[in-house]
Amino acid sequence: MHSFGHRANAVATFAVTILAAMCFAASFSDNFNTPAPTASVKILNINWFQKEANGNDEVSMTLNISADLSSLFTWNTKQVFVFVAAEYETPQNALNQVSLWDGIIPAKEHAKFLIHTTNKYRFIDQGSNLKGKEFNLTMHWHIMPKTGKMFADKIVMTGYRLPEQYR
Repeated sequence: MHSFGHRANAVATFAVTILAAMCFAASFSDNFNTPAPTASVKILNINWFQKEANGNDEVSMTLNISADLSSLFTWNTKQVFVFVAAEYETPQNALNQVSLWDGIIPAKEHAKFLIHTTNKYRFIDQGSNLKGKEFNLTMHWHIMPKTGKMFADKIVMTGYRLPEQYR
């Protein structure tokens, strides 16, 4: 007959195998979700646009951020990290990204929101490249599942331009 240790090992191995199969099934089921999130970012005001003492441009703006990210949530979603970034080109870099605001959405009940805020992080360009610059505001999100791989996506909103003169 088998000893107690052999039987305990068999039960533990079986339990871990079942747990792994359930985690795989949970992760695999996320592939069938087709989210359709919506987002809108409006610039209400350019609070200031100035050149710092070190020669860098800095912008402060008031934003209205609204989004409905509830379709990103499934039964396997732990939380969603979301951020809004200003994206623009300069002669030195093909893509510059500056994070303006971020947040963590812990549950589907909080996934539909409207926020009136100033940029949470400083919008600074290393140099004097922002005068009259066209830029995009992009809402990025990272879906953090309970098990499985993370998913990331974004919505790009175009048509924004900074003033020609400092204020």
